[in-house]
Amino acid sequence: MQKGPFARDVVRDVLAGLGKAVAIARRAGVAKSQIIIDPGIGFGKSYSQNFELLARLPELAKLGFPILIGTSRKSFIGRALEGSPRGSDAKAERIWGTAATVAASILQGAHIVRVHDVAEMSEVAASRMC
Repeated sequence: MQKGPFARDVVRDVLAGLGKAVAIARRAGVAKSQIIIDPGIGFGKSYSQNFELLARLPELAKLGFPILIGTSRKSFIGRALEGSPRGSDAKAERIWGTAATVAASILQGAHIVRVHDVAEMSEVAASRMC
């Protein structure tokens, strides 16, 4: 999944894919109020593409649906932390990187964040910073 880049213009391609998926769902009778979009952070995207998607979340918001972001403990966070241990220690180390991506996602307009460390990330989401 991480061997080659997802796309030349990750935001354009994610927008196009999500737009198609929304159209299919709507044609199938799914109510607009029941649709949430997820750009698929970490799935087939390069290190830099994941960060680009996070930075450009407001462009995804133009689709008019709540945005779900799932960055919790992902490998691109470990890479950003450079030198972060692998294995079970990596999960503990990545909590700080996850906190940063959760805060950034909320500040960029994410409505829902999927996380492993619920208590800690609840504090991040509830902080005055976000």
